[in-house]
Amino acid sequence: MSVGRAASVPDLSVPPLPREPEVLIECPRFSMVKRRADGTVDFVSPLPCPYNYGSIPGLLSDDGDPLDAVVLGPRLSQGQRVRVPVVAVLGFIDAGKGDPKVVCGAHPMTASERAGLERFFHVYALFKRGLHRVRGAVPDTRFVGWLREGPES
Repeated sequence: MSVGRAASVPDLSVPPLPREPEVLIECPRFSMVKRRADGTVDFVSPLPCPYNYGSIPGLLSDDGDPLDAVVLGPRLSQGQRVRVPVVAVLGFIDAGKGDPKVVCGAHPMTASERAGLERFFHVYALFKRGLHRVRGAVPDTRFVGWLREGPES
């Protein structure tokens, strides 16, 4: 029997969240440029992002970056900071690290929004895997599923 090093399991835990976290918008709805929290370009997508995408300053995920957030609703400006209630959290692994996404919106998610987010993050994972391969790596990158739906009680 050979003894090998145990594979690390991505940490999909989410730090305690305020009911309405402050979200910094990095990628406005319909944008094709994915930016990091510091404003630098991460990548240019072949498809526009159907959501406002950003992060929650001061909270980190397993990948060491600010905790990602999606804000449902109308297009917001890059750099805008908004306080919006948490409606769900979805699980995502990027480059082998936990990278959960906090979903925020003024109203509870509809079935259509839920299905749209699932489709988007399945496709997003495909693009990210391709980007990692181009950059010389083939790590685990995938949509995991819902970690939490609805506000915390």
